[in-house]
Amino acid sequence: MQATENTYNYDLLVIGSGPAGHKAAIEAAKHDKRVAMVERNPTVGGICLQAGTIPSKTLRESAVYLSGYRQHNVYGKSYVVKENITMDDLLFRTDWVIRQESDVMRYQLRQERVEVIHATASFQDAHTLRLDMADGQSSRLVTAQNIVIAVGSVATEADGIPFDGKNIFTSDDILQLDEIPSTLTIVGGGVIGLEYASMFAALGTRVTVIDRRQRLLTFVDEEIIDALVYHMRQYRATFRLNEEITSIELLDDIHESVRLHTASGKQIIAEKVLYSIGRTGATSSLNLEKAGLESDSRGRIKVNTNYQTAMENIYAVGDVIGFPALASAAMEQGRLAALHMLGQETGVIRDLLPYGIYSVPEISMVGKTEEELTQAGIPYEIGKAQYDEVARGQINGYETGLLKLIFHLETHDLLGVHIIGESASDLIHIGQAVLAFNGTIDYFVNTVFNYPTMAECYKIAALDGLSRISV
Repeated sequence: MQATENTYNYDLLVIGSGPAGHKAAIEAAKHDKRVAMVERNPTVGGICLQAGTIPSKTLRESAVYLSGYRQHNVYGKSYVVKENITMDDLLFRTDWVIRQESDVMRYQLRQERVEVIHATASFQDAHTLRLDMADGQSSRLVTAQNIVIAVGSVATEADGIPFDGKNIFTSDDILQLDEIPSTLTIVGGGVIGLEYASMFAALGTRVTVIDRRQRLLTFVDEEIIDALVYHMRQYRATFRLNEEITSIELLDDIHESVRLHTASGKQIIAEKVLYSIGRTGATSSLNLEKAGLESDSRGRIKVNTNYQTAMENIYAVGDVIGFPALASAAMEQGRLAALHMLGQETGVIRDLLPYGIYSVPEISMVGKTEEELTQAGIPYEIGKAQYDEVARGQINGYETGLLKLIFHLETHDLLGVHIIGESASDLIHIGQAVLAFNGTIDYFVNTVFNYPTMAECYKIAALDGLSRISV
């Protein structure tokens, strides 16, 4: 018999402890609700902390530091902080960050009195979940008035590919690598694929990227993505675009190398292969049908603008609902979902989402691209600043970096900001704020920036843009 409103075990039960679930649980608990969080892994943080966003960005930082990447412009490309870098070197920092972040998240949950249950959850009905405990010895049923599905996603595996987690693996397996490969082929030139491709190229690995599309990351400004590809080629990366993999085999006689066959007849041999063809919502074990729900072919759940599923008491947030699949957006989705179920005013996430691609070098953007404005018939002009034009860029030894402003030709309204270079994902928020308040590029011209800083790029780019339209 289904519980009545007054006899539910919890006011809110959150499935998953990643960014979305964590924020939903914290928000509800702050409003004195009985909240539980179910996490099947022994630590909190979800895929984001255990194998996704945080580990990959920490690996990047380790690779950039140990390889001496940031100092190559000053001391030469032969400069390294450590010779013969190993996976253990990279993982030392990663393991420390994971432990620290997990401890911080668990402390926050404890402070708000959120009960954390380590178990695998599956629906029995729209208000009841079966929890198979992590000890493998017991299970129990719990009820909740409201439920938030925040299970995240897993790397998509292509049919017929002999994944072994060692020679042929996905991004979820990256922390299990025993050594840095001398050659690496990455199938899929999406965000994750390019992040790892550029990271390993910076470490000296000969990287090949294979993608079915003619152009990579079509949502990124074309000039910016062209700059990334050019820079990666300087680090000996090879790009095979308009190519599709037809088969793959493990070559035991060549030190367990892998041979890939393409539809065009090419054969590519690499020590290891990373498949990065997207992600699938981790919903397969939830028994969604028992709650009156369903997922699509990629495990994603459909929601409305308030993040409610087809069942009004069940919400879904984060990667499991698909686009934009950003940890930053997922946090806000979780918070807004909790507020809605509490009857609070929620608002909506603005369209001005900043995107960060943690490649080497880094990319970040907010607002419109040139391609979008051209298609919409909006008159615009651009202004640019190279990193080496500002003193801070010289001090930091940045050899690559570009900040690009796009503004309306007549009103000077800022329309988009696109950056490639170190700290791009931090620098972007200056432009995001001006966009949010409908500002013009004249703001940057008339503003005094700290000297020396990378923020000066905004003034230089604005002045460059105005000089292009002066008569």
